[in-house]
Amino acid sequence: MKNFFLSSLNVPVFAFLYCLASTSLAHHSFAAQYDADQPIELSGFVTKVEWTNPHARFYVDVEDENGNVINWNLELASPNMMVRNGWTRHFVVEGDEVTVMGTLARDGSKMANALRVFLSDGTLVMGNRE
Repeated sequence: MKNFFLSSLNVPVFAFLYCLASTSLAHHSFAAQYDADQPIELSGFVTKVEWTNPHARFYVDVEDENGNVINWNLELASPNMMVRNGWTRHFVVEGDEVTVMGTLARDGSKMANALRVFLSDGTLVMGNRE
């Protein structure tokens, strides 16, 4: 009876641990997704903010050289890391005009890793001034 109890208890425990491990294995490295040798500067208006794991992100409508509006996906650190560094989910809100400095995605998509975010008045809201 004791062995039955232990073995039936182990199944959900191991299933839970497996799920945790598989989530952490799915996380990507910065170097695999972004090219540090491809800096980018974008200016536009925030259309959406997502405060979710594993990375917070926000989206910005940017006008290209032909006048077309392109919605860029800008990845940040995890919400937990951002909170520890003093940021909140309201560091930018929909409609804010921002300038973002970051690095381009390797796959050519309209995605970048945001390193610094400035409001239109020059206020640094995320990152460092380097």
